[in-house]
Amino acid sequence: MNFEIFLFYVFAAILVFSAFRVITVRNPVFAAMFLVLTFFTCAGIWLLLEAEFLAITLVLVYVGAVMVLFLFVVMMLDINVEPGREGFVSYLPVGLLVGAIMLIEMIFLITQRYFKSENFPAPQRAAEDVSNTKELGRLLYSEYLFQFEIAAIILLVAIVAAIALTMRRRPDTKYQKPSEQIGVSKAERLRIVQMPSEKR
Repeated sequence: MNFEIFLFYVFAAILVFSAFRVITVRNPVFAAMFLVLTFFTCAGIWLLLEAEFLAITLVLVYVGAVMVLFLFVVMMLDINVEPGREGFVSYLPVGLLVGAIMLIEMIFLITQRYFKSENFPAPQRAAEDVSNTKELGRLLYSEYLFQFEIAAIILLVAIVAAIALTMRRRPDTKYQKPSEQIGVSKAERLRIVQMPSEKR
């Protein structure tokens, strides 16, 4: 086992642990922090695969922008997660079934027991004069253009939904009206009260 394979197993172990903690931790802020750790370890695995552009994009876009937005929305909406956890036990059998199916599929893929190796050739290392950023852009805007546009529409819908959630009015929340605050006169801001002096 060389050092590169050792690093892969270390990153993979941290990735599985942090992804498991994302769905099991109670505090949504802690879940977001574990998701940041998941993204960082996934970026490390991509660096081992010589996909530097994808690794840097994952750190800059997801960790630097999406996770900050996620934390902002979680803290601003003040979501009560307790009612959602009350029905957790009723959905547990379905979740265990889906998890077992995914685990079996991953075991089949890892062991390649039912897949021939000639159908899945080993990945070739990129030549030094070929830029993976250029190749990724060529694939995105030629062969995968339709999927790229669908992903853009899904992100647009997510942005509109996030704005709609933050703009909703709740009756128990007090709001400031800057236009009314600016239009207040001096007499409305200050009230002078006459009080008799006291002697001791």
